[in-house]
Amino acid sequence: MSTVPNLANLSNAGRQRTVHLVYFDAGGGHRASALALEASIARAGLPWAVRLVNLREVLDPKNTFRRMTGMDPEDYYNKRIARGWTAGLAQELKVLQALIRWWHGPTVRVLQQHWLRTEPDLIVSLIPNFNRGLHESLAAVLPGVPFVTVLTDLADHPPRFWIDKGLGQHLVCGSAHAVQQARDAGHAPERIHATSGMLLRDDFYAPPPADRAAERRRLGLDPDRPTGIVLFGGQGSKAMRDIAKRLPDTQLILACGHNVALADALRALPARAPRLVLGFTPDVARTMHLADFFIGKPGPGSLSEAVQMHLPVIVVRNRWTLPQERYNTQWVRENGVGLVLASFAQVDRAVAELVADLPRYRAATQRMRNRAVFELPGLLQGILARADRPCDRATEPVRPVAQAVRPSLAAHR
Repeated sequence: MSTVPNLANLSNAGRQRTVHLVYFDAGGGHRASALALEASIARAGLPWAVRLVNLREVLDPKNTFRRMTGMDPEDYYNKRIARGWTAGLAQELKVLQALIRWWHGPTVRVLQQHWLRTEPDLIVSLIPNFNRGLHESLAAVLPGVPFVTVLTDLADHPPRFWIDKGLGQHLVCGSAHAVQQARDAGHAPERIHATSGMLLRDDFYAPPPADRAAERRRLGLDPDRPTGIVLFGGQGSKAMRDIAKRLPDTQLILACGHNVALADALRALPARAPRLVLGFTPDVARTMHLADFFIGKPGPGSLSEAVQMHLPVIVVRNRWTLPQERYNTQWVRENGVGLVLASFAQVDRAVAELVADLPRYRAATQRMRNRAVFELPGLLQGILARADRPCDRATEPVRPVAQAVRPSLAAHR
């Protein structure tokens, strides 16, 4: 398994490269990870031209799906999450993966043309399910260009979610469990790269407000009361209403994202403790600094953000939990950073238990040292440096189509 290289010892610092970060908007975490990585590369001073690539726009540039259905595929997924219609997603995921395999040939052809037009030096995928098509299309037309998959989940959801057998992809894994999954899938140790967690934006590493009590007062909160932040991503969730109803005596910050109707419904609920209901805010990290614990779904981004802010978590695992997020509840238990419930019907008892032992749970979050966003630039530069070596490039497959096409493109640079 590889280790993170020292940027100062790498030899490509003087040459600009083109790096593509592939994402889509289903769930929001993939875009957030791409933006975090883009900012991290810039902060590291690497001489790369970084391009964000929305895979949906590449595969459907004319918005055919939207014109036929009235919404983007990501919108359909996000609305289901917001409404809690998730019980059947494990079965639907299998159908989706079957459709992706069925459409594999056309997908590869579209992507081949895209890579030929844009000629990247490195592809970084921050999405699941499409990595075989991304890798095979790249290897067919630009052999030797490295392909890296950064898991934005704490673990894979086999089969063929993040980790595909038989691909020459590099895999960046944010947990020991994901590293073991990559090994078990037969990937070479030098292509498995461990980081200390999930990609988070820089603001989750910023210091807390100088006077948290004053900031709470300014927002109408009691500075001395234990405070929970209830957060279900950018679309909110109807589960937040049930949580708020069950916690009338708990001071809460309820972050509803873009869900205006949910925010209005929460403001109308009676409560005996102060509450702050927020719509969409880009300043999630600063808001989390005002809380003492987190209540939400076990998404890898939300959990990692909460733990980075030293907030113990309360999450659920049941048949409505997204299949790719079920391992995350095991991660919560193994690391002692919070409580896992069968349903939010037990949230009042869970809050009482957590608050009664808050120092112990907070100490567990403080033992977690997630530096992934600072580790990735050096790791990626190391992959590029190795790809530049003739002995390494000689091991990559050479396809006739690439030999014929790439010189003609180079002539137009």
